[in-house]
Amino acid sequence: MIRESRQAEASTATPRTPVKLHDLLTRTSRTFALNIPLLDEPTRREITTAYLLFRIADTLEDSTEWPLERKLAELGRFAELLRRPGERQAESLAADWVAAPPCRHAGYRELLAELPFVMQVTATLAPPSQELIRAHTLRTVAGMGSFLARQRGTELRLRDVQELQDYCYAVAGIVGEMLTELFLRDRPELEPVAPTLRRLAPTFGEALQLVNILKDAAGDSHEGRHFLPAAEVTGQVFALARGDLAQAARYVTCLARAAAPRGMVAFTALPLLLAHATIEQVAAHGAGSKITRAEVGQIVGRLHDALERGTVPELFDRLQG
Repeated sequence: MIRESRQAEASTATPRTPVKLHDLLTRTSRTFALNIPLLDEPTRREITTAYLLFRIADTLEDSTEWPLERKLAELGRFAELLRRPGERQAESLAADWVAAPPCRHAGYRELLAELPFVMQVTATLAPPSQELIRAHTLRTVAGMGSFLARQRGTELRLRDVQELQDYCYAVAGIVGEMLTELFLRDRPELEPVAPTLRRLAPTFGEALQLVNILKDAAGDSHEGRHFLPAAEVTGQVFALARGDLAQAARYVTCLARAAAPRGMVAFTALPLLLAHATIEQVAAHGAGSKITRAEVGQIVGRLHDALERGTVPELFDRLQG
């Protein structure tokens, strides 16, 4: 009965909604466009919607076209909309963002224009899921604002590794916590591993964020975002990221051994495998280097084989060192 009731939640939007959500997803993400479709409904719609809301916040924070004061103001307006959703307020925000966009990325600009749609879809989710997504998005928006408020001039510069970890928690660790709570909702079979999943969730988020920071260091620095405190700590950050990836592997094996839905295991496993390959590529060839499409295809194939054979725990046990 639980599973039937959760499936019913996905039927409250229009038939066109899944297609439009997927279109926005593919225009704004590479990794999430690969792994979110692996999920079953209604979790797929919940996490797609959550991703889009977090991406809106990221776009406002990372703006290359707005001054600091505008970034803070728009994050504040977005937070107010999340607290008190309203169609007119969403349309007004979207119109302002379209009139003076915060970035040049076409997909992100399209997403900002579709803010009313994203808010409408959020309102169709089950109330407990809505509240989880809204509360965690607000936490991240507040964290982003606190880091922007420390910014001097036009550049964000983190002071040390601890501040880097604090930043990663604000923008990614909270995401891990939110995803975990959505996974656990109405799934009593996962209750025995819930404490472990909750403990590892922020580290999982930090792992993926650190890999992205190491990969994108040159481009971020060019745009005034200096996440790596100093060149001499880069090795320390690599070591931290690798340690986090090992802990994230424990999260995946925990899900798999608890007989979590296959799509959920695949959703968490794929970005972790991609992150492992990416960090080795960056370590060997420097910031800006990426794994190829062929390598992505090989990783997807290896994961599919492990899922078919039921050997996902063994695959990730090896990644824990």
